[in-house]
Amino acid sequence: MTTDVSVVRDGTGMPGVVARVPKYYRVKQQVVEIAESLTPGERLPAERLLALRLDTSRTTVRQALQELVGEGRLDRIQGKGTFVAPPKLYRTLQLTSYTEDMLAQGLQPASRVLDTRHIKADEELSRRLAIGIGEEVVLIERLRLADDEPMAIESTHLSARRFPDLLETLARYSSLYTALAEVYGVRLSEAEEGIETTLANPYEAELLSTVVGLPMMLLSRHSHDTDGRPVEWVRSVYRGSRYKFVATLFPTADRASG
Repeated sequence: MTTDVSVVRDGTGMPGVVARVPKYYRVKQQVVEIAESLTPGERLPAERLLALRLDTSRTTVRQALQELVGEGRLDRIQGKGTFVAPPKLYRTLQLTSYTEDMLAQGLQPASRVLDTRHIKADEELSRRLAIGIGEEVVLIERLRLADDEPMAIESTHLSARRFPDLLETLARYSSLYTALAEVYGVRLSEAEEGIETTLANPYEAELLSTVVGLPMMLLSRHSHDTDGRPVEWVRSVYRGSRYKFVATLFPTADRASG
């Protein structure tokens, strides 16, 4: 890989260690400058034109663009090009719904049902939902949108025995949590949520208008009711370029006094 030699200065301003910087990194900074001159949602020049403008190869430009997409600075849409990404949305790490998070940011939330069916519990679902292996589980898969832009694919699992006729019930309710409270008398009290990174597969990339292999955020939520019984196991895939997650932290009791 072609590198440039850069001088690194210490705190006194004097020259220090000489570092070798990959050529694509310099190109990446130049692309950032171009992006900053545009408005969110505006399309960048094609790779070929960027390569000519920056006097480099398309391979180097492509590597720089891929990193900027992964960082959320740019947004790549299959078949349309690369665009300046809008500011990232945030999702609070607390027991709130997707609808509540989007409304708090002035966005109009919406959901499109992708699939609803009964499946058999495997070992993990058996453990998560406190049911027997092979018991029926209600699967609800939804595409989450904000201002008509696809944001996440959410797959929710609940015990079919505990929530009979749930799919029919949901036809009368726009919110799953409202249906659980009003029809089944179940309210969520706490949840454990995990965050991992993953890469978009072809199915996810198509639904989320992104490119196969781009970084995604994978969230898993295990929710319990006020009696401590497990209610749902949710797996959600978010567009990594459009999201950041925010949590409020508190000191433990033994350190609260300083």
